[in-house]
Amino acid sequence: MTPIPPKPQAAERILKLRAIINDYRYRYHVLDDSTMSEAAADSLKHELARLEAQYPELITPDSPTQKVAGRALDKFTKVTHRTPMMSLADVFSTDELTAWLERIQKLQPGATFEFFCDIKMDGLACALIYEDGVFTRAVTRGDSKIGEDVTNNVRTIDNVPLALRQKILGRTEVRGEIVIFKHDFEELNERRRKTGEAEFANPRNLAAGTIRQLDPSVAASRPLRFIAYDIIEPKLNTNAEVYNTITMLGFQTSRQQKLLTNLSEVDNYIADMESHRQVLDFNTDGTVIKLNDRRLVESLGVVGKSPRAAVAYKYPAEEATTIVRDIVISIGRTGAATPVAVFDPVVVAGTTVKHASLHNADEISRLDVRIGDTVVVYKAGDIIPQVNRVLTELRPSDTYEFDYQKALEHQYPDLEFERPAGEVVYRVKGETSDLILKRAVQYYASRPALNIDGLGEKNVAALVDAGLVHDIADLYTLTVSDLIKLERFGKVSAGNLASAIEASKKPPLARFIAALGIRHVGTQTAVDLANHFKSLSALMDAELDELLAIDGVGDVMAESIMAWFADEDNVQMLLRLQQLGVKPQFHDQTTGKLAGQSFAITGSLTNMSREEAAEKIRGLGGTFQSTVSKGTTYLVAGGKVGDSKRRAAEKFGTKIINEAEFLEVLG
Repeated sequence: MTPIPPKPQAAERILKLRAIINDYRYRYHVLDDSTMSEAAADSLKHELARLEAQYPELITPDSPTQKVAGRALDKFTKVTHRTPMMSLADVFSTDELTAWLERIQKLQPGATFEFFCDIKMDGLACALIYEDGVFTRAVTRGDSKIGEDVTNNVRTIDNVPLALRQKILGRTEVRGEIVIFKHDFEELNERRRKTGEAEFANPRNLAAGTIRQLDPSVAASRPLRFIAYDIIEPKLNTNAEVYNTITMLGFQTSRQQKLLTNLSEVDNYIADMESHRQVLDFNTDGTVIKLNDRRLVESLGVVGKSPRAAVAYKYPAEEATTIVRDIVISIGRTGAATPVAVFDPVVVAGTTVKHASLHNADEISRLDVRIGDTVVVYKAGDIIPQVNRVLTELRPSDTYEFDYQKALEHQYPDLEFERPAGEVVYRVKGETSDLILKRAVQYYASRPALNIDGLGEKNVAALVDAGLVHDIADLYTLTVSDLIKLERFGKVSAGNLASAIEASKKPPLARFIAALGIRHVGTQTAVDLANHFKSLSALMDAELDELLAIDGVGDVMAESIMAWFADEDNVQMLLRLQQLGVKPQFHDQTTGKLAGQSFAITGSLTNMSREEAAEKIRGLGGTFQSTVSKGTTYLVAGGKVGDSKRRAAEKFGTKIINEAEFLEVLG
């Protein structure tokens, strides 16, 4: 365990820990986004709690240890919990579990303790309210005191009884987790694979995202389950009685709960659950240990925002080994250049992973990771793949240190990068995150991409500057009432833009790929990728060799595509787009009358723009090229023709046609 630093250093560390934990909680609980793995966040919270325990005079009311989660979303009606939905303090070892027991024994000398244990499910915490035995309301945890009313969505869950099996007069409050079982999740993704839809990332995010959908039909279409673990009202004497009552009233439990009499039995339970956690129906990252006697629970009270009489034992993330095949760099939406390790596919925590962020140049140096190395990979919080360490004893003799600057120059020869003093991250020189975001949104809505009318440069700038759009997915959360508050919009223009955005939810796959703005991927390459992979999920899963097999895709472009889909921010954005109803559709463009023919244009056309001509060519199954190559079928010569393309056409034997002949070819 890391030693406790002196008070001045501890005070500085506490301030930094609070800032990063608060940011993580806001993004995780409010935005359904994540800046780090849950395991990493747990570790930071654990460190903060240790420091504050050593120096209680440094505790402030706004410390993350004094509150739970983040504020509730504004999309649903806010509801105040009669009894706060508190989180549990975490322990990570047998020693910490023993220390917890010793603390409560001092507060209750002579008391006899029984322990009630259950598996800790990875889902969305929710409270279900019944009046005289009839279901009336469902409320999420929210910030522990105020949650969101999600009654209409929860009402659609098959295993939620609308009336209790045994009627209880007055108010009944049952708490539990909304989850998706692993086999249901896999079946759902299998159906999406067959229909060419992008697969969902993991059960927890899907369950949470589904419950936060405003349309209850979305929840009704997905295999959600409510797994109960507590009854707040009516008051009961023991947790064993609570679980018996839960079953009697008609609720499902984890079926893993046990009543134990001593800490040795608890240790055995923890070890047993960890050994077969992968065969459980749902994802889990630990176990919950409570005192069985609820009167003791109440008398022991609360420390900070956690009950003294219960803790969560967190399991270490699972690990596997694999070999690094490449290190590519992704340019994120803030302009940061993030290195990503691409490795042989390996199963970790029940899912296949193929890449992991290496975060920055300092992390690469710390790990000393090289292409060809065997690395230990784990999934932090059972979600995010991470490289733990390098097994240098397995290192091949021909590996060499990763040259960050050289890699940047190779992948992004047209960009300049800088590493500001005191930072560990390389960034695109002269760019701000707002400017990069505006360009990305503007391109997404442009004619070569999704062609969303009303989203030109000035309107995009207004939306970003007003804080309404933080990434592309936010476009699909905009309402007429949001837009009409801005000076640039009246009632009609706001309605038109909202309608145009809604109409873009089922774009052609090729246009959607182009709209993502993946570096080096132009409109024609997007068409080629769509025709080859036929679904976004297949493209996301593509390996380097498969990309390189596509005509026109070279090393730099393939690495850029791999890096884009390996970036956690991009994956989260795609997940949000899916949850908001954006579903790219594959249209086969390889069977048209121009299939197998390629065109280049030189000079200006009178009947259409070059962009319109390219669209017509692609729409008929042909290929549009910006330059003449050996395989070019036609060079269309318009007015004010340049000599370079004509010379290339003559060299390669490409047929040169005028605009009238081109129109005849188009038909």
